[in-house]
Amino acid sequence: MLPLIIQGGMGIGVSNWRLANAVSRTGQLGVISGACLDSVFVRRLQDGDPGGHMRRAMEQFPIQRIADETLRRFFRADGREPGEPYKLLPLGRQAMPIARQELTMLAGFVEVFLAREGHANPVGMNLLAKIQLPTLPTLYGAMLASVGYVLMGAGIPREIPGVLDQLAQHQPARFRFDLEGPPAGTVEYLEFDPRVHWATTTTPTTPPPLLRPKFLPIVASNSLATMLARKANGRVDGFVIEAPTAGGHNAPPRGEAQFNERGEPIYGERDEVDLVKMKELGLPFWLAGGAGHPGRLIEAQEAGAAGIQVGTLFAFCEESGFDPALKHSVLDSAARDEVTVLTDALASPTGYPFKVVDWPENLEPDAPRERVCDLGYLRIAYSREDGAVGYRCPAEPEAAYVEKGGSIEETVGRRCLCNALFSAVGLPQVRAGIVEPPIVTSGDDLANISAFLRGRTSYAAADVVAYLLAAPPATVAPAAPAAPAAPAALAAPAGPGAPAARAARDPLDSL
Repeated sequence: MLPLIIQGGMGIGVSNWRLANAVSRTGQLGVISGACLDSVFVRRLQDGDPGGHMRRAMEQFPIQRIADETLRRFFRADGREPGEPYKLLPLGRQAMPIARQELTMLAGFVEVFLAREGHANPVGMNLLAKIQLPTLPTLYGAMLASVGYVLMGAGIPREIPGVLDQLAQHQPARFRFDLEGPPAGTVEYLEFDPRVHWATTTTPTTPPPLLRPKFLPIVASNSLATMLARKANGRVDGFVIEAPTAGGHNAPPRGEAQFNERGEPIYGERDEVDLVKMKELGLPFWLAGGAGHPGRLIEAQEAGAAGIQVGTLFAFCEESGFDPALKHSVLDSAARDEVTVLTDALASPTGYPFKVVDWPENLEPDAPRERVCDLGYLRIAYSREDGAVGYRCPAEPEAAYVEKGGSIEETVGRRCLCNALFSAVGLPQVRAGIVEPPIVTSGDDLANISAFLRGRTSYAAADVVAYLLAAPPATVAPAAPAAPAAPAALAAPAGPGAPAARAARDPLDSL
């Protein structure tokens, strides 16, 4: 059976194993974030693995040599000393060393194993197409733990269905490596061979085939959905249709860029998704973005959807990975209607618009953050003059970026999302006594969360599921019936005040 509710796979460590486990226990689809899992994993080990959860899952990893070596390298029984920085992993490269592949596999396995522990319902993993380097070993590790769904957005994941087919058979897999400025006719790939890792075991034979997870691309246009349904190199099992009101990265508006007075990109009719055409593809789909309200599920189903994906409400529940003090601070401000969510067109090094939360206690540091790129997950690969592959990030030091062929204009307003999002989940790097400041991302729905809180200061994931499955509030019928708008499109806001105006025209617009 398909889930009615998919929990959003948010951020770096926000949608952690605890949250996915709690949601899946209700019978809906819990989803873990697969972004940067290798670094999340080793930081938990360096903090002493409170509760022993990482080590408990590592004991179940089928290649114990890898688990033992990882414990030896990263586990600190007493945690780090105050002010001690985390030990970093080397920056990723196209040709990933075997040891890094194995660590990444293990991280994916551990997160899925813990999310599945104690119940028989499926869990999903969300990945960003923009973060390519760790994708293959992360997927394989997750599949070793029997992940049930893979969701992927922020790009065109056309080759991932075929990758899942190959990995399920423990066969070599590859997909095209995005490279700026390659020589004409040159195609680069990222490659991964599971057999290499099984060959080092005491009984070097590959195990039986794995469960092939269902694949749900996250799309924001009919054209992308149609292309993936017809031209992907394997089976696509459905879609998540994400409106620009959703948190994290949003698809950029189509056509010439226009901005409102806050500097936010303006979305228009070209960015609406025609749900009638989506139904014609014959695949299930879920609506995301502003769906966290009673009655939205019914509206989505009436429009042909299998259900909804909800992020914001789950992001701030007790089980989510946000730092507890940060979470409570945001919720306290939201309860007083003192939060704003800005769609920042510049913040993300990817060039995609990115939602940033601001609230009264979100105090910026007195001195600007020193630009440094030491995690590198959002770096862009490019072809150097000598033919080698180089890596650059608009959020790294400006001089270094320009030296690598980047434009100084591309560095303006960029922020290191990697370090900032690790800080938001309580895993901040420390440099010379200075703690990396966090960035909190959320959907636009955060501004309306007070109606859900109803005076509460905290809540559980199960409370969110119960709320979403409740019938919509009773409404008074209008004196004179109006001609209903056909629920044919998922609309996007065109500027300040637009969401309310469009919702009055068509209830699906607010999804």
